[in-house]
Amino acid sequence: MNSTETTNLITVRVIKNFEYRTIKNLVLRVNLEKMTVGDLMELCKKEINERSMFKAFRTVDYDTLKIYTHAFGHKTQNLAINLETIDFLEDKDLTLAQVGIKNETELSMFNRNAFLEYKANPSTKW
Repeated sequence: MNSTETTNLITVRVIKNFEYRTIKNLVLRVNLEKMTVGDLMELCKKEINERSMFKAFRTVDYDTLKIYTHAFGHKTQNLAINLETIDFLEDKDLTLAQVGIKNETELSMFNRNAFLEYKANPSTKW
């Protein structure tokens, strides 16, 4: 990235399993005005495949991004994911800024079918 570009810090909570709360955080520096939702998905998948700490997370088909919380914003009681809203980031061509992502926003990345099963019965194994 060019040193004159403004980069922002975001955290992507990669969720392998909702019931067991198997989650690892990816902390990334991105340009919110230039990076699209699709670009972020591809970057996250690349990081999961390259970082050794994510080896066990490579078996999941991550197909959905969702805003978990904004910096200094309301946090949900659920430690795995925000169940209060279903605001999936559907349009892969919009920039991160256009979908409301700001500096220090936390996002969740997960498999949508696993999320829908968990949402129907949000119990945990812990």
